[in-house]
Amino acid sequence: MQTIPDMNWEAVTEHIARELRNYIVREAGKSGGVIGVSGGVDSAVTLLLTVRAIGAQNVHALILPSKTTPKEDLEDAFSVLELARVPKENIEVINIEPILESFEKNLGDLTKEERGNLAARVRMCILHQRAYRKNALVIGTGDKSELLLGYFTKYGDGGVDILPIGDLYKTQVRKLGVFLGLPERIAFKPSSPRLWPGQTAEGELGLSYEIADLILYSIFEMGIATEKVPETLHIEKKYVDRVMELYKRSEHKRNPPKIIRVSRH
Repeated sequence: MQTIPDMNWEAVTEHIARELRNYIVREAGKSGGVIGVSGGVDSAVTLLLTVRAIGAQNVHALILPSKTTPKEDLEDAFSVLELARVPKENIEVINIEPILESFEKNLGDLTKEERGNLAARVRMCILHQRAYRKNALVIGTGDKSELLLGYFTKYGDGGVDILPIGDLYKTQVRKLGVFLGLPERIAFKPSSPRLWPGQTAEGELGLSYEIADLILYSIFEMGIATEKVPETLHIEKKYVDRVMELYKRSEHKRNPPKIIRVSRH
């Protein structure tokens, strides 16, 4: 199968770290960054880049498990924090399950999707509260594949201040992770928000990131017309249709709230 062209990962790392440092310190006037560390590749790569940008002493990491968080993810999160040399006093573990149960008690029974989206938004509330206390920004962990496919929770993991890897596709993030020294078990771990038991990103999307990234790269980076992608990439049309369906359906997530103008009436 074809793959997205490789990049100069050293140059990419230096560029992201420089731009991130400039945004946090000069443009926003903050002294640090707050990151939710999940044990997955996106948060791991974002953590390592942020440490390069502003130093481990200025990074505040939160692990925010719920009852659906596997033990393996907690172990991987701590492993990444050790690799990044984040000081122990800068690490917090906050179990969000009691908060979710409080919502359920007051709102009534929730579907798994409702509870999952609520979990993502509870985590973001905690990250912003800690960022305010630390005079820091919330560093987002979303990648370009997730952004284009709409695979994030609006006002949840999408509600951040900056997205350091937001211009890298998932398969590129995995390669960058290996370059930065991540163990392969983390760099190539199947992606999942862990919002409910058994959830996987590729299961919900209906195709692998390898295929999705090729389609997205061809359309958005190479400018290939959508109808020509199946023939160009030798990929079934149903996959191209699925990617474009997800892209169009999630347009509202990538835009600010629509304002209905009345000033000219």
